[in-house]
Amino acid sequence: MAEANSINEQEMMQYIADKTKASQANIALVLKHEQAYINKAHENSKGNDVDIDGDDLADYILSRKDVKLDELTVESILDAEMDYLMDKGHAGYID
Repeated sequence: MAEANSINEQEMMQYIADKTKASQANIALVLKHEQAYINKAHENSKGNDVDIDGDDLADYILSRKDVKLDELTVESILDAEMDYLMDKGHAGYID
């Protein structure tokens, strides 16, 4: 049984697709690279809180050889994902 606060990935992918008109494949690609970036940041943090800069994240994703998307599309996917996570109470911004 799934946790009450777990993320429904299919629902999130559909939410992002509806907001951005990006393909499921492109969304999955962006989210895969985003997760790799976040995992690396956590490894380097040595247990401290991790502050992810959205511009640095977008630049990282755009620098991947398999990403053939423009910056606006990548940022739209990341923004839509954050909107979804905030709507569901999984994420927020730090001032």
